[in-house]
Formats: sequence, structure tokens, C-alpha cells
Amino acid sequence: MAAPAIVLEGVGKRYRLGQLGPRYDTLREALLRGPSRAKPATFWALQDIDLEIEEGEIVGLIGRNGAGKTTLLRILSRITKPTVGTGELHGRVGSLLEVGTGFHPELTGRENVFLNGAVLGMRREEVRRKFDEIVDFAGVEAFIDTPVKRFSTGMYVRLAFSIAAHLEPEILLVDEVLAVGDAEFQKRSLGKMEEVGRSGRTVVLVSHSMPSISSLCERVLLLDSGRLVMDGPPERVVGHYLTGEHGTSALRTWAVEDAPGNDVARLLRVRVHDEAGVTRESVDIRDAVGIEVTFDVLRGGETVAPLLAFRTEWGVHAFTAVDPDPRWRGPAPGRYVSTAWVPGNLLNETRYGVAVFLTTIMPGKTEKHVSVWDAVAFQTVNSRSEPSAKGEFLQPWDGAVSPMLEWEVSAVGAGVEVLEP
Repeated sequence: MAAPAIVLEGVGKRYRLGQLGPRYDTLREALLRGPSRAKPATFWALQDIDLEIEEGEIVGLIGRNGAGKTTLLRILSRITKPTVGTGELHGRVGSLLEVGTGFHPELTGRENVFLNGAVLGMRREEVRRKFDEIVDFAGVEAFIDTPVKRFSTGMYVRLAFSIAAHLEPEILLVDEVLAVGDAEFQKRSLGKMEEVGRSGRTVVLVSHSMPSISSLCERVLLLDSGRLVMDGPPERVVGHYLTGEHGTSALRTWAVEDAPGNDVARLLRVRVHDEAGVTRESVDIRDAVGIEVTFDVLRGGETVAPLLAFRTEWGVHAFTAVDPDPRWRGPAPGRYVSTAWVPGNLLNETRYGVAVFLTTIMPGKTEKHVSVWDAVAFQTVNSRSEPSAKGEFLQPWDGAVSPMLEWEVSAVGAGVEVLEP
């Protein structure tokens, strides 16, 4: 078992709300106001945080805005002192909390590399040794001797991130800096974080990008209202977080008297589950996922077929599927359970909503007996290192689906004439 790199016991941080510092009035105003007996309002940004992170772990920290994520990183960085509790950090700490902290607008990019490197704890010789690599990663070679006040915002944050990303601490704390720069730079930033993780250093990463958290981290912590509410593998914690306060989105049921439908068919339950039959809010892109539909057929002789429509979190219609089994051309009255299996290595990394319909589709007649949009939802993640449809490409990419296709390759031997197109 690896030694702990970070240990927190009962850590809490309380802030005082309202006016900061003494209030300066005239003597007349002070006499008229009189002594204040109101106690200052306080707010606990963190409460009762008990946490142990081992050396070499890559841990994601997620939660809504205001959950306490940045406060926790500030305490770990020794920027903020906890109100209660104790903490231990074993190793040199590097922080990427606010890119550009320590930059001077009148100094050139070159001068700011050395200045910012010193602010972040790098020795001058270490900065000199890594200077070319830092500038190349940031892509600002042509402007390195220009004052940074003339940099564009993208150039500024790229250089700041590049300096911080080339630290070599034992513990690296990262707060939402993977969102800097353009799409191409974000991909390189994600790759840099993967490289840091493979080096055996301890990383604590805050991000609102669930695909990034799922692909980079082996363990995820969920904060809510300043408390640590969940600690576990990415697929479980991310799935729980994305369902919010509405309960599980992977299971939905209706009482018989409230079930949607008509006098032909009624929908009773929809469930997302894995191959072991376990209800899942989050699944790996390599694994098959089942959409289970339970319904009652109330009147025989009607064609009643289950139909599913999948949409991504940004509203793109991914695909529609219907059960073609001949039994639905006139099923006898009764209760049925139909499960549609979406194969592994088909879905992309995103959140899918599933609409459920019970329909009559036949020549000359189309009727929907049940229509429930967003009946269930689930998150797909890339949480394992084994091969997938994306090969060795771990970064998220665009598209409603990401299928594993069959490829045919012909090797052209030496001496074979290659025809020009």
C-alpha cells in the first residue's frame, strides 16, 4: 500500500459574511448608531472533511459552483488556513489555481516566464532548462520578447498554463485550468495532464468537464455544500453527480393508475442497466448497456412495439431503434418486459436522454399509444485504459456516436509502384 501524500482530519473553513474590517464613521454617526449587538453572519465553505490520498493517485474533485472545491484546493496549497481541523502534505506542492498569477504586464513573455516560475516555486536553473519547452508548448515563440500587455487573452493564458504545467512537484493541484485556450490547446493540455499522471505524481484535479474527469482520474470526490458526500470510482460518482437532486435518472416507474398511455397500452417502468442486471447511471463506452421497458398491453389485436430515441446532452438526435419482433403485431393482453441492448464501442462520451414510445407502425397506420420524452438518462465515460473504439486517443471528441468500425488494410511491399491519384 502506497504512503499517504495528503491527509486531512476534520477540516473546515468558516467565512464571515458582510462587512470586512472596522467601519470608520464620524463621531456623530457613531453616537447615533449606537453599539451593534448583531452577531456577524458566518458561512461554512467546508465542513468535516476527512480525506486521505495516496502517493501517485489521480483524484478528481467535482461539485456544483459554491460546493467548496476551490476552497479545499486553497487549503491544500496553504493559501488559506482552515478554521478547524488538521492536514498533512508529504512532498513539494505545485498549484495551478489561477493561471497568470504573478504576471507583470510591462514585462516581456521571457521575463514573465522566469518571474512566474519563481512564484510557482521553480528554481532559476530549472526554468532555464525548461524554457524552450515551455515556450514551444504555449505556441508564443514569435512574441516571447513582447510585453505581455500586448498579448491576446489566449496567448496570455496559454503561456501561464504552460509554465505551471512544467513544474515537477510531488503533489499537483489543478483548478479548472484545462478550459483555457482554444480547442487544439485544450487537447494538448489534457495530454499534458495525462503525462503528469503517468509520471507517478499525486494529482488533485477540479473540473466541470466530466469526460476529462472520467478519462484522467481513477478516483473522484463529490463535494456538496462544503461536505464530502461521495468518494469512489469515476463512473459511479460522476453518474451520481449528474443526476442532481432528482434521484436516479436511470430508473423511472409509474403506478398503474398514473401510468402514461391509453386504452391499448400503458408504460410502467424504464430502466438503464448493465450486463449483470445492475441499474447504472454511468457506463463505460466499451460496455453494452440495456434499456429495459416494462409495459402493459390492455387490448389485444393491436400492433404495439417499443421504440426508443436517443439524444445527446446538447440535443443532437443520435439514433432511433424499434423492436422488430413479429410478436408485437398483435400481442395478447398482459405485462411485457422488453430490453434493447446498445452494444459496447458504439456510444460517444456524453450524456444520453432516452425517449420511450409504445407505437403502432404498419402500412397505412401510425399511432403512438405512449410518448415519454427523456424517460431515463445515463452518462457514458471513458474510464479504463484497455482498447476502445477511440484507440489510444483518450481526449473527448465530437459526435453523437463513436462506433468501432471494421478496417481493411493492404500492405504495399517494397518495389511496388504507387499510382498517383
